[in-house]
Amino acid sequence: MKKFFKFLTAFFSIFFAFVFILIFYSFYNLPSKYIVTNANNQNIKINNFLTVKNSLNSNFKKNFLPVNKSIGVFKNSETKNVMFLDFVPVKKVSVEYCEEQQVLPCGTPFGVKIFTQGVLVVSTCEVKSGNGSISPSKNSGIKKGDVILQVNDETINNNDDLLRIVENSDGRTLNFLILRNNLKFNVDVKAEKHLLDGKYKIGAWIRDSSAGIGTLTFHDPVTNVFGGLGHGICDVDTGDLLPLSHGDIVKASINGVVKGQKGVPGELKGYFIETEAIGKLLKNTESGVYGTLNTSIVETMPLKVATKQEVKIGPAQIATTLEGISPKFYNIYIQNINFNESLTQKNMIIKTADENLNNKTGGIIQGMSGSPIIQDGKLVGAITHVFVNDPSKGYAIFAENMIYNDNFPTINYKINKAS
Repeated sequence: MKKFFKFLTAFFSIFFAFVFILIFYSFYNLPSKYIVTNANNQNIKINNFLTVKNSLNSNFKKNFLPVNKSIGVFKNSETKNVMFLDFVPVKKVSVEYCEEQQVLPCGTPFGVKIFTQGVLVVSTCEVKSGNGSISPSKNSGIKKGDVILQVNDETINNNDDLLRIVENSDGRTLNFLILRNNLKFNVDVKAEKHLLDGKYKIGAWIRDSSAGIGTLTFHDPVTNVFGGLGHGICDVDTGDLLPLSHGDIVKASINGVVKGQKGVPGELKGYFIETEAIGKLLKNTESGVYGTLNTSIVETMPLKVATKQEVKIGPAQIATTLEGISPKFYNIYIQNINFNESLTQKNMIIKTADENLNNKTGGIIQGMSGSPIIQDGKLVGAITHVFVNDPSKGYAIFAENMIYNDNFPTINYKINKAS
């Protein structure tokens, strides 16, 4: 009898330890939000032990209303429990309902011309003046990465605007409106006259535009909305997202490949085919760039957009362009899936599994960011980064994070009314 009780004690100790570990795992590794579509309205099965029960209410279809596009994608959600073995609640999560989206996967190169909101301070420097070497911008508190929006209440649209005001200041104190980390504040700056050219300067290197080539991820032919890159466009000097005023999209072609090697990332080489814009860039965000195209540039079949819980470890394909303007499909393998919500872009680790791709590029290379990932007939994500020390591997973002979000809500989303 004692042996039996010892066995029961050991069994329940192991059982409760296992439950405790699962609860700990749930709190720190599972997302706090899940998206459910009308085409995927079953219980959300996380693994063999954990499930989100009753994930879709019965009024789902009849309660759909168009979204106010100026507000965002989701307005209502329901709180559900992650259940252990269908009866022990271990974590509360938010379940948001959305009509399933279909988009055209791209993998095509595109050129982008981006113009910043205000001017970006790339760095501060000193001005050699009659008062010695002085940095008026640094002394006033302006830092690398700041954005100058206004001077004396005059809007700054480009470098020339700022240079004109500073050079005509005659040494008078100027009031700058600065944007830093989404916060606006004012500083006073007194320009100094440079000894060599006699012009007034504030001691700052500035930038108002950028250009480059990337890969389109998806296009919605109904609204003409596109998304690309899977990450934002950052300034090469500051590493910060460029504050977008507006931008143009132009056609581009790939004409060369620099093969990736361990420690040296490869690169796609390309050029703008023509300067006439084929679309507008409207948003530059951590999860990608978004805008509208004047016309469709791909002839592919629409694919459904997978939610993150539909993505699985295993074989998949990417669509990417290594020559010209036409994408091809290459085999990859999804090795790891990370649901940590603090990781906007690094949701998956992928590995190339295609001999042709590896022979041409050595694996994942710069310029392939935004290449769509397709698994089980659905768009599941896009490439974002390469592993520098192992070019056969790279990071990828969930398609859900690019499409089912508030970053660019002009896709024809619908939401579920509060029931």
